[in-house]
Amino acid sequence: MDDEEHLRIVGRQTFELADIPVTCFESAAEALKHITPDFSGVLVTDIRMPGIDGVALLQKTLQIDPEIPVVLVTGHGDVDLAVECIKKGAYDFIEKPWEPERLIATVLRAYERRSLVLENRSLRTEVKSHQGLKRDLYGRSAAMGHLRKSLLAIAKTDVNVLISGSTGTGKEVAARLLHRKSSRRDGPFVHINCAALPEALIENELFGHEAGAFPGAMRARFGKLEHARGGVLCLDEIDLLRPTLQAKLLDVLHNKTVTRLGSNDAVALDFRVIALSKSNLGDAVEAGKFRSDLLYRLNVASLYMPDLDERREDIPGLFTLFASQTAEQNGLPAKTVPVDVLNMLAGKSWPGNVRELRNAAERYVLGLSETEDASPRSSPILADQVSAYEKSIIAASIAANDGQITATCDSLGLSRRTLYDKMQKHGLSRADFVEDT
Repeated sequence: MDDEEHLRIVGRQTFELADIPVTCFESAAEALKHITPDFSGVLVTDIRMPGIDGVALLQKTLQIDPEIPVVLVTGHGDVDLAVECIKKGAYDFIEKPWEPERLIATVLRAYERRSLVLENRSLRTEVKSHQGLKRDLYGRSAAMGHLRKSLLAIAKTDVNVLISGSTGTGKEVAARLLHRKSSRRDGPFVHINCAALPEALIENELFGHEAGAFPGAMRARFGKLEHARGGVLCLDEIDLLRPTLQAKLLDVLHNKTVTRLGSNDAVALDFRVIALSKSNLGDAVEAGKFRSDLLYRLNVASLYMPDLDERREDIPGLFTLFASQTAEQNGLPAKTVPVDVLNMLAGKSWPGNVRELRNAAERYVLGLSETEDASPRSSPILADQVSAYEKSIIAASIAANDGQITATCDSLGLSRRTLYDKMQKHGLSRADFVEDT
């Protein structure tokens, strides 16, 4: 955007030589017709123009969408004005005569930021529109698409299923979805944590007992296996089931009957088994810790729940989804998660997987974590150390460049807006680094 034709021609040639599509306008009024909330590009505008000048164009553009990147082109006398515009929302400014390389680099950074903004908006809209399976097992990655497709196919059958995956990946969520999508949806879903069963009561919990089977057994009691009749028996942490119980469970699955303690009569069973394991049962069989014949009974069909590290592209969407759910559950207004925070989250490691990410989102919405630090593992002490280190690096760079902002930006690889934001954050002033003459 420039009212001088020769500058528009030079600008067009500069961008076209860099393979960047460009549209030129001589009046702000014409340019504004093409700027909408879904504008996917970057606005580069001169400041001094007749009619609507660059400052007014900036204001009108940011009213349309405050996250549209606007790069101001300014003469030497307008630098202070450009700095004020950056504080009001401009992305950066370029001084005349501009160097083609610097102009291209600035615009490409601004375009990348705009692309991320639009991508995350699209992602938030997509998250809100998801219902049912896509919402419960959210993910745009190929791994999650395959998982949903496989789950729906298996749900149509009545075979036993083994679901494997690390802690926190959502194995029980997948098991409940299998139940909900199957012909057994009206039957019970009985969840048993094999690692949490008390050893002294484990057989009674699973198989039940008859009255008088042992001291204190005043009346008969159904075990969990009988409670699962007509529905689904979910065996969580099956990899931690004791060897003695592995043999008894195998017998139950083979005969489809259970005999209560204190009884000789077998009770017929009819349930589907969904086993959950956080370790590879094939390795456990080779190590002699798990029966191979039981594995064959359980692993008729299988599902694998991928770690978050295997589908990092899903992290921003999941965090947005969990934040929205938390706000709704607590009667709070929806909280927009800044793009920078979402990108930071996607780059972190999440050993607790989806469960850990959900906890971080809940703390974020409830105001229990800082915007810049949504990770539950970061400590204020570490944050202070990082902040102090950043301040020292920026101060040293400004001093080394004798207070010259352009040179400092180049040495740090930052845009002017980012540098000014960080200087303001750390209480740094350019004047403190310029020697009096």
